[in-house]
Amino acid sequence: MSEYINNKEHRKKALKSIIAQLHEGKSIDEVKGLFEKEFENVSANEISAAEQALISEGVEVGEIQKLCDVHAAVFKGSIEDIHKETDQTKLPGHPIYILKKENRIIETWIEKEIRPFLNASGNSYKQLIEGMNRLSKIDIHYSKKENLFFPYMEKYGITAPPKVMWGVDDEIRGMIKNSISNLVMAGIVTDETKLLIESAIEKTLEMIYKEENIMLPMLIDALTQEDWKVIANESKEIGYLYENVSEWNPVVEKEESAEALKSISGSIMLPSGVFKVEELTHMLNALPFDITFVDKDDKVKFFSQGKDRVFARTKAIIGRDVSNCHPPASVHVVQKIVEDFKSGKKDHEDFWIKMGDRYVYIRYFAVRGDNNEYLGVVEVTQNIAPIQELQGEKRLMSD
Repeated sequence: MSEYINNKEHRKKALKSIIAQLHEGKSIDEVKGLFEKEFENVSANEISAAEQALISEGVEVGEIQKLCDVHAAVFKGSIEDIHKETDQTKLPGHPIYILKKENRIIETWIEKEIRPFLNASGNSYKQLIEGMNRLSKIDIHYSKKENLFFPYMEKYGITAPPKVMWGVDDEIRGMIKNSISNLVMAGIVTDETKLLIESAIEKTLEMIYKEENIMLPMLIDALTQEDWKVIANESKEIGYLYENVSEWNPVVEKEESAEALKSISGSIMLPSGVFKVEELTHMLNALPFDITFVDKDDKVKFFSQGKDRVFARTKAIIGRDVSNCHPPASVHVVQKIVEDFKSGKKDHEDFWIKMGDRYVYIRYFAVRGDNNEYLGVVEVTQNIAPIQELQGEKRLMSD
């Protein structure tokens, strides 16, 4: 029996079987008992492998997502502590340090600014709104995870956990948003809103556990110091939940090929002119809209870096499959656009949405070659609210 348990392949199949039984409707207690009987320890990577096996066999990501909290109940306390953090990961400024510190901040918001006012009377309604508005800043935390950690997980073949986690992140965002809306509309703390807030808190705390005990061990095993440095540098693009974040500056040895150096220092020849790399870079960044290019193989190849960005973009997404750059709930829209462009059914598609005081116009254009062959798709995103406010004419230069 010990030989069977220690065999990674058999253990992976057993884990897959347990998750499948949960999917079929067995109770948590039944499955938890089976798990505890068959296994003494299990690594986060094996949980990931089991989920990926289910997805590859046709189980929808949404179905795995529904089981996410059940997984946590089954595996919590049973994950083998074999992933040791290095001293560097504990330094202020390292992405792991930042993630954990932000999780402690989120826990403090919940315990000090939300829970005390759920059952209180008097002015608790206003204080509860303030607490939930504070918690809504969790979007910054999740955005770093989705735009920086997930691309590296996918790069190293860890594909199922990001899909499942992103879906749950969006559930939490939605629950927080709905809680705030319900509070504002009702003017009091109703039983319905209270249950919604309690569910949001529970899911948020479960996600903290999953980030630190499932996601981070996988990342620690897979990522290089150079990878972590890229994440640390790119995190500034998205932001943090606290101020005065320390810089992390490890020594990273990286050899650049002669071809890469030539590309950086040389010029780019186009049919209608020539650019230095610096000129082209800053020209694209000066445009009053964001540009993202995805090639014919559905890989992100480029994005502009203007100062007034609409959506977060980090260098970690370069080479990432475009389907993995969108939440599970909307990925089918992106896939349909690309499918229509590739088939020639369409050459462009437009969307427009309200985002606070911004009115965002999102346009997709098929990019085709001289022989009309599909080369990729370019996304152009712009806040058109200032344009809509224009009236009359302007024929003179401003002072």
